[in-house]
Formats: sequence, structure tokens, C-alpha cells
Amino acid sequence: MSERITGEILRIPAGGGQARTVGVVPDVNATSEGGLLGIVASPGFADDRTVYASVSGARENRIVALTIAQEYDSLTVDRVLLDGIQTADRHHGGRIEIGPDGHLWIGTGDAFEPENAADDDSLNGKILRIAVDGSVPEDNPGDSPIYSSGHRNVQGIAFGPDGTAYASELGHRTWDEVNVLRAGADYGWPDTEGTSGSTGEEPIAVIHPDDASPSGVAHAGGSLWIGALGGQRLWQLPVDGASATADPIAHFEGDYGRIRTVEVAPDGALWLVTSNTDRATWGGTEPRAGDDRILRVAIEGS
Repeated sequence: MSERITGEILRIPAGGGQARTVGVVPDVNATSEGGLLGIVASPGFADDRTVYASVSGARENRIVALTIAQEYDSLTVDRVLLDGIQTADRHHGGRIEIGPDGHLWIGTGDAFEPENAADDDSLNGKILRIAVDGSVPEDNPGDSPIYSSGHRNVQGIAFGPDGTAYASELGHRTWDEVNVLRAGADYGWPDTEGTSGSTGEEPIAVIHPDDASPSGVAHAGGSLWIGALGGQRLWQLPVDGASATADPIAHFEGDYGRIRTVEVAPDGALWLVTSNTDRATWGGTEPRAGDDRILRVAIEGS
């Protein structure tokens, strides 16, 4: 688990309980929305001890490979896989996942400069896709890490059992989006926001920002499960491949505050990470006793 402001990576026992610090990622620059952002463990972690991380720095944002000590008491930066991502006070994106293709999928924000999203020379406002050694996959739509463009601020990436790639995206004041990702596609920002406008790929679902400000997303039980920051709830969106099959359904409205991350646990349940202590004023809520926390939520079949 990563902590945005402190730059710490923590380890939580498999059955839950007290978190313990593994180490601090160096050269993390905490801003309004920046710091140590998404992390993902290598599928071969037991052998290679590798965790990949999205880091916002003082001059640029970067993707790094970390090595975790066998005793879980230290970490080192093994290598920088990708740099040159523009930094800013806000709109970093920062979600990172390993797809079924074995590659790293990275969501970036527009660095609060909307024109970046449509600029083929900018890595911002994009979905990036790189191999775990930092190289550009041969089947990327071009010779760069860019997989898709026209995104405002991607916050979540998930994959369905058929390999369909989904992303949640923060809108401005009109619509937040859930998109199916396609190689080389443009998703419309800054000319189009959600279904307001006629450019880019159309999202499979939109939700008003007051009710969402979507963050992490996971696929389980035939649905996408989307954490909401400003909306302070968990959204369920039933899907079948590239299509939504019903309107979004809200759960836990206001019960736990801002929900930052949603992951599928090894037992098939959902892990929800709340985000109430890092910024209680910006569309947030005052921290409750025990915040922030990881919640385990059983869904049908888990």
C-alpha cells in the first residue's frame, strides 16, 4: 500500500491488522494531488521482489521499479522505466496496473493544461502502455508509450475476464466518465467532456462529478466497481465486454467518506481504501476515528 504524502510503502498482514512501513520512496514531491501515487506488485513478486510505482517529482513524474527486501524492512529504486511526464500541482493521474498482456498500463492527467491531452508529443492526458523493462511494446499504436489520448485525469484502470480494458476519468463540471480503452483512440478532452460534445470515443457510462469524482476501479462479478471521492460512495456498473448493461448503482453513500482505491482481493472480495486524512476539505469529509482504512466487502460469489 502506498501513502501519497509521506512516500511510504506499507505492508499489511494477509489477514488484516497493523500496517508496517517497508520503506520510503525517494524524491517524492507531495503537492495538492501529487506524491507517491499508484503501485502494483509484479506477478512474480515472490521471486523478483519487484513493485512498480508512479511517482510525482519536483521536475517531472516518472514510473519506477522498486525492489523490496526479503525481510520487508527496506526498499530500493532499481530503475526508472519512464520519465518525462509533466508534473503540476494537480491532475497527475497516477494509476498503474499490469494488464493480462503482462505490460504496465499507466493513467496520466493533463497536468492542469487541457491542451496536453490532445498533444501527441505530450505523455499527459493519456493512457500509457510499456513493457516491464520500460520498452515500448511492438503492438502499441505508435512508437511511443501512448496507447490512447484525449483524457482529462485518469484515476482507475481495470481489466475484464475477456481482456477488455476500462478506465475511470475525472470530468470538469459536467460529466465524469467510464471508458473502454482502444489502441490509438482519442477520448475527446478538452473539446468533449463525457457526452457533452461530439469528439472522441463515447464513454460507456457518465456520472455527474458531484456524485462521483471517480477514482480506482476493479472488475468482479460481472460489474465494474468504482470508488468515488467527492461522491463518497462505491459505484457498481454492470458490464458485458465493451458495453454497460445497466445504469450505475450506488452503495455505501456517505458511510465511509472518500473511496480512493478498489481492488479485488485474492479471495474474490473487494478491498476499498478510504482517503479522508490527506485532504479533508477538497470535496471531502472530516476523518472518522480509525481513518484511513482498508475495508473488505464481500460480493456475490466471493
